[in-house]
Amino acid sequence: MGQGIAQVSATHGHVTYLYDSAAGKAEAAIQATAAQLEKLVAKGRISTDSSTRALRCMRATDKLREACALASVVIEAAPEDMDLKVALLREAASHAPAHTLLTSNTSSLSVTELGARVGASERTLGLHFFNPPPVMELLEIVRGVRTAPAVIDRAIQFAHDIDKTPIVVKDTPGFASSRLGVLLGAEAIRMLESGVASAQDIDRAMELGYRHPMGPLKLTDLVGLDVRLSILEYLHKEIGEQFRPPQLLRSMVRAGKLGKKTGEGFYVWKDGTPQ
Repeated sequence: MGQGIAQVSATHGHVTYLYDSAAGKAEAAIQATAAQLEKLVAKGRISTDSSTRALRCMRATDKLREACALASVVIEAAPEDMDLKVALLREAASHAPAHTLLTSNTSSLSVTELGARVGASERTLGLHFFNPPPVMELLEIVRGVRTAPAVIDRAIQFAHDIDKTPIVVKDTPGFASSRLGVLLGAEAIRMLESGVASAQDIDRAMELGYRHPMGPLKLTDLVGLDVRLSILEYLHKEIGEQFRPPQLLRSMVRAGKLGKKTGEGFYVWKDGTPQ
């Protein structure tokens, strides 16, 4: 997700620093972005000049101080772990200017809690991108209880600057999109578990019958089964029984079948394509 968000930002002319604590990972993300942009150029979807301009806007670093020193917006895209996100944004806040927006790409965790623990509630909010970020139009802006109205206005402007369509939602478990999306995904997994239909046919039902661009099981593979499991566990605790994770999902995560990133989930993935 971080790589995709960085691609969106750089494509629209923003100087964009990619930070990862593991040496070499940010540079590898830029190389992967270059390969993705090359494919888009070959397909005629973007120009060579646009690709070159985007790559010139991207910087790799393993030093958070360098990434945040001049930032107007910080977008955290770490795994769905509150303590990890708090630590990362707290450090980012210590290096960034006082006006910098501190944002999280979390799909379910409390932005209000995050801002309070970081110690910067007024400028902390959620910027929830959708996978893959360069393709998906929606940007869900999550307003914490103490997020300043002017900060929301700046986030809306940023969404327009990168050609996303924003919706503003209050900080509630699962917000709007995840709460609906994971519920559909969980029911699709239960249908597969009980033998209602194959994964392919369950997905076709939503793609052809409801015009979803991607079926819920394929989307779960793309997002990551482990990510979906974490979200469901959180929503089950916060909201109720309808979000209890299916046993099949738990079993697949234990087996390391996490979807596209491991090569196997509800589909087998080869060269980025589900089989």
